[in-house]
Amino acid sequence: MTVGTAVVNILVFPGFLFLVALGLAGEFVDRKLYARFQNRQGPPWFQPVADVLKLFGKEDVIPEEADRTTFNLAPVFALAAVVAASLYIPLWSATSLFPFDGDLIVVLYLLLIPTVCFFLGGWYSRSVFATLGAVRAITQVFAYEIPLFVALLAPSLLANSWSISKIAAYYAAHPWLWLVNLIGFGVALVSLLGKLERVPFDTPEAETEIVAGSFTEYSGRRLAFFRLAINCEAIVGASLIAAVFLPFGLGLAPWLGFLVYLGKVLLILGILALLRTLFARLRIDQMIDFCWKVVAPIAFLQVLINLVVRELI
Repeated sequence: MTVGTAVVNILVFPGFLFLVALGLAGEFVDRKLYARFQNRQGPPWFQPVADVLKLFGKEDVIPEEADRTTFNLAPVFALAAVVAASLYIPLWSATSLFPFDGDLIVVLYLLLIPTVCFFLGGWYSRSVFATLGAVRAITQVFAYEIPLFVALLAPSLLANSWSISKIAAYYAAHPWLWLVNLIGFGVALVSLLGKLERVPFDTPEAETEIVAGSFTEYSGRRLAFFRLAINCEAIVGASLIAAVFLPFGLGLAPWLGFLVYLGKVLLILGILALLRTLFARLRIDQMIDFCWKVVAPIAFLQVLINLVVRELI
């Protein structure tokens, strides 16, 4: 791969611009399905784009007591981390742009950075509402991150690799084994809901309680960057789950594999929209109890199942 090709891949396709476009499309799908599940009409297809353009056109306001450097950089780092994570996830083939052994750990680390940025942005806004939202956001990390790590650990045990590309290739070569990981698939979906701070795990934002949580003092293009980071994180999270748990269409022609990839992402986004339709918001203590007492043990059960299956095969 030449330097020019690498730059185009990172900035255009399948990198930054592609991820942003797919993130905005994913937001529309999520909001539309969420509305239809509630017997509402939902927004038009261009609404996410219009919202971002409106934010970019608004004035940026920085609170007087805020730490200006952290306040300005937090949204940029959040979006950059998500884009970087997408480069190591295979989309419509069994190989990502820059695969290496251990890239699964790197992707999980990169996907943690946006939440840390939400915390830093809210904490250094010096607003009561933003500080409370920031504390809630960082508290939730200790609830959903462990189940997510364990859920993704289980498939890697069978594949005997920490490389996402090698994991995807292994399950593409042994397609029936994806059934063994169904429990982990469910755990990963629930954990992704927590990572995206969506109902029933939306206490960090909770508009009816603390205005907009960590983002209360943000406006203009900085808020737009945060929103884009969340949209892109949803796509990257869905792509990661699809690569590990749904290894279908990886050996097809590129255009057909791309369509299968989009179908898998839409399926996962649809399941997330359905889940947040079915449940009401949990308190932060209820969320932590649920993750540690229910989700985490189920995730460890998946690890135990995969260890047994690995010995059998």
